[in-house]
Formats: sequence, C-alpha cells, structure tokens
Amino acid sequence: MGLKGFVEGGIASVVAGCSTHPLDLIKVRMQLQGETQTHAPNPAQLRTAFAFNSSAVPADIHIPAPRKAGPISVGVRIFQTEGAAALFSGVSATVLRQTLYSTTRMGLYEVFKQKYSDPKSGTLPLGRKIAAGLVAGGIGAAVGNPADVAMVRMQADGRLPAAQRRNYRSAGDAISRMVRDEGLASLWRGSSLTVNRAMIVTASQLASYDQVKETILDKGLMSDGLGCHVAASFAAGFVAAVASNPIDVIKTRVMNMKVEAGRDPPYSGALDCALKTVRAEGPTALYKGFIPTISRQGPFTVVLFVTLEQVRKVLKDW
Repeated sequence: MGLKGFVEGGIASVVAGCSTHPLDLIKVRMQLQGETQTHAPNPAQLRTAFAFNSSAVPADIHIPAPRKAGPISVGVRIFQTEGAAALFSGVSATVLRQTLYSTTRMGLYEVFKQKYSDPKSGTLPLGRKIAAGLVAGGIGAAVGNPADVAMVRMQADGRLPAAQRRNYRSAGDAISRMVRDEGLASLWRGSSLTVNRAMIVTASQLASYDQVKETILDKGLMSDGLGCHVAASFAAGFVAAVASNPIDVIKTRVMNMKVEAGRDPPYSGALDCALKTVRAEGPTALYKGFIPTISRQGPFTVVLFVTLEQVRKVLKDW
C-alpha cells in the first residue's frame, strides 16, 4: 500500500471536506451559541438605569438566555447577514486541514491494516481496527492542528461584532498572524482535545466502516458496490458523531477563545472549559450542534468512503 494509501485518502478527504464545509460551519456556530453566558455580565450591557451606577447592579440579577437557534435558522441567518459566500468561510483552512490531518490518518490506518491483518483471511479483528484508528488519528491530529485552529477561527469570525473580527484572508494568513500575535504555541492550542477527538473519530469512523462493510458482504446482504458503501458509511458517520460531539464542542470553544494581553483567558484548559460549559448551560450543552454534526458526518462519511472506493479503482494498477 505505502504511499498510495496516503494519496487515496487525501484525495477523498479533500473532496468530502469541501463538499460538506457549509454544514461544518453551521455546526461550529451552533457549538459557540451561549458561550458568552459563562462570563460575568458587563454593567454597560445592562439596562440604562444600572449602566450609570455599576454599584447599583444587583449581584443576582437574572439575564434571560437568548433562544438557541436550530441548524436551519443558523444557516439562513448566515446567508442573510453575511452572504452566500460566508457559508464557505474558512474553506482554504479545510483544504489544508484535510491535506495534513486526514491524509495522515487514513494513510497510516491503511498501513497498519495491511501490516497487522490476518494473512489467511486478509481481515483485521475489530480490536485491532480500533487500535489502528486510535494511533492513526492521534498522529494525524498532531500534524493538522494548526490548520484546525485556523479553520475554527475563520468559521466563527462572522458571529463576532465587526470591531472584534480577525478577518483572516486565508489559512496561511491566519497561521502567520497567530504566530506573530500569539506565539508559535497558539498553533497547537487545544491540541490535546484535537488529538483525543481525532483518535475517537478515526477509531469509530474507519473501524465501523470496515466492520459494517465486512458484515454486509459476509452475510450476503449486498454486493460490494455503491449501496454497500453508502450503508456502511452512514453507520460509521453516526457512530463517529455520537462518540466525538462532546469533545468537539469543548475543542471548538478552546480554539476560538480570544486571549488578550493582561487579562486571564476565558478558559484555563479543556477541563475548565468543560466544567464552565456544563455549569452555565447544563450537560446537554456537550451535545450542542449534534444535529448539524450528524447531518455533516453522514454526508461527509458517505462522500469520503464512496470517493475513496472510486479512487482505489482508478489507482488499483499504480
């Protein structure tokens, strides 16, 4: 397999990432809904009667939370307020991320699968599939984290007031400005979360796809064609979405937080972010954006594996 596995996985990942980018952007915006509620209210944002005398602001004043918007509402709002092109904000970072992260994880998974498969049956036991996915996903995430941070920030930028937007022109501009303004370490902000999420996603997604596909073929439910690939892909996408959504919410918030000189960051780390999120918004906040996540994971996984199978056919003699 060697290099060919990386090429095949990279092509399929870029195609899948670009085609489902608007759904990923909506997911990110939904995961950031309600985030500002974790911070203390600014007296200047309260009603005028209190704004002129901050000492008069009651400590236990209740500020009603804004109503959470669903995926369709979020998508329509983006289209209406930012234009159709905004649905592809950060797509350059998506291409870079898929090129670095997914090419690495899918290529390594194929290498491990070939190396540790049973020589007689040519299959890999489920436990080894999961182990291969965990290792491949972790390495891929470490390689692709800078592009992941850039992608999250570019996707989230439109929800900020105009004066607070970063206005990155491209993934390259985002990465160079982060290094200049926040230091090299900022490119790996949230990397522990990225690695953990990628390990879970890769193990659940790739192992589930292979296992479901093998089961379908072994039981003679379908032939090895498009129908089989789509069915196995949907199953893999659902498993990956359920397993990874809580980590994805925390990862998005940690990567998107704005660190200002002389002020404490909103979150000191992943655990702090998780605790503040659950405390302020409840445990269900960890599954915020799940509908667009599954709506994106399903099509993404289908496009990924269907494209992968077709690319394999084209490159089979190489």
